[in-house]
This record gives sequence, structure tokens and C-alpha cells, in this order.
Amino acid sequence: MEFENKENKYLKAKERVAEIKKFYTSLIFYVVFICALAGLNYYVNELRHPWFLWAAFGWGIGIFFQALKAFRWTPFIGKNWEERKMKQFMEEEENNNNSN
Repeated sequence: MEFENKENKYLKAKERVAEIKKFYTSLIFYVVFICALAGLNYYVNELRHPWFLWAAFGWGIGIFFQALKAFRWTPFIGKNWEERKMKQFMEEEENNNNSN
């Protein structure tokens, strides 16, 4: 039983490390390609029309959400929120049962 628990923790940790590694790889590709697009944009029209920013913005949104997932940052719906909501619903159910 204890061996299975340790193995389970190891596999979860390994998954998490792979997820973070994937995020950093995506971030590096993002920086490289956006810099290349910015260079191309400068070469073509000397940034008079900075069209590369559209690509940076769109891809940046994806990178942002990937970071949220990789680092498990959920400011609004975290573990504390879940516990508070569960307590709230349990109390509401108890109050409904007592009033009937």
C-alpha cells in the first residue's frame, strides 16, 4: 500500500514536471518566433505597421493560459474556494432540511 502511494506521488510529480517543461519550451518558441516576426516586420516596413503584435497578442493569450495550467494558479477557483463552497452548500442543505 505504501509503495503504491509513493509510486502514485512519483507519477504525479513526473507529470507536473513534464507539464512545466512543456510550458518553458513553448515560451522559448514564442520568444524566438515573435522576435523573428518583429525582425521581418522591421525589414519589410520599418515597423510603420507593427502587424507582428497581432501574432504576439494571440499567441501570448495561449501562453498565459498554458502557464496557469502548468503552475496550477487559479486565483478565483482554488482549493480554499472549493472548501468554502462545499461548506456553504452543506449548511444550506442542512437549513433546508431543518425548516421542512
